[in-house]
Amino acid sequence: MLDTATLLDASLLPAMLIALTAGLLSFLSPCVLPIVPPYLAYMGGVSIAEMDHSGRARRRALLSASFFVLGLSTVFLLLGFAFSAVGRLFLQWQDWFLFGAGILIMVFGAHFLGVFRIRFLDREARLDAGNQGGSAFGAYLLGLAFAFGWTPCLGPILGAILGLAASEGSVTRGTVLLAAYAAGLGIPFLAVAAFFPSLKGVMGWMKRHMDRIEKVSGLLLWTVGLLMITGQFSALSYWLLETLPGLAALG
Repeated sequence: MLDTATLLDASLLPAMLIALTAGLLSFLSPCVLPIVPPYLAYMGGVSIAEMDHSGRARRRALLSASFFVLGLSTVFLLLGFAFSAVGRLFLQWQDWFLFGAGILIMVFGAHFLGVFRIRFLDREARLDAGNQGGSAFGAYLLGLAFAFGWTPCLGPILGAILGLAASEGSVTRGTVLLAAYAAGLGIPFLAVAAFFPSLKGVMGWMKRHMDRIEKVSGLLLWTVGLLMITGQFSALSYWLLETLPGLAALG
C-alpha cells in the first residue's frame, strides 16, 4: 500500500514527465528546430561550417548554448512561480480552475491536430537582443529574448504546462514543472551544440516530418486536457505508482 505522503510527492512525477516531453516537442516545433544551427553558430561567434568540422568551434557553441539555456530557463521558472502563485490564491476553486485549464489545453491540442487554426498562435514575436554574438552574456540575453519572443509560437504547449502549474496550488510544485519544461526544451540545444555533425541527419529527418510531430504534440495536449477535465490525472499517478513502484523512491 502507498501512504498519502508518498502519493502527494510522487504524484508530481507524471506531470513532470509530461512537462519534459512538452519541452522536447517545443524544441521540435516549426519555429524552433529550423533556427537551432544558425542560433548556435551566432551565439558562439562561429560559422555553421566551423561547427561541422571543428571541435573547438563546437565547444564555443556549447558554452554559449549553456548560457542561452540558462536565460530561457530563468524566464520559464519565473512564469512557473507566477502562475502557480496565482493558482494558489484560487485554491478553493481548484476543481473549476482545473476544468477550465483542461478545456483550454484541449483547444490548444485541436490547434496542433489541425481541427482548426488559431492564427495568433502561428505568429512569432521576436525580440532583438542586439549584436551580442560570441559572448556568454550575449547568449544569456538571447535566451531571455527567445523565451519572451517565441512565446506566441510556443503558446499551445507552454500554455498547457502553465495550466498544470497553476492547478498544482503549490508554488514549489508549479515551479518544478516549468523547470522540467525548460529542461526538455534546453537539453536538445546543448546536445546539438555538442554533437552537431552527428545530429544533422536526425534534424533533417525531423524537419521533413514536421507535420507528424505537430500531430503528436496535439494528441499529447488533447489527452492531458481530457485527463484534467475528467479528474483522471490523479488516477494516472496511482496507476504509475502501482505499476512502477520504484517511482515512489524518486518522490
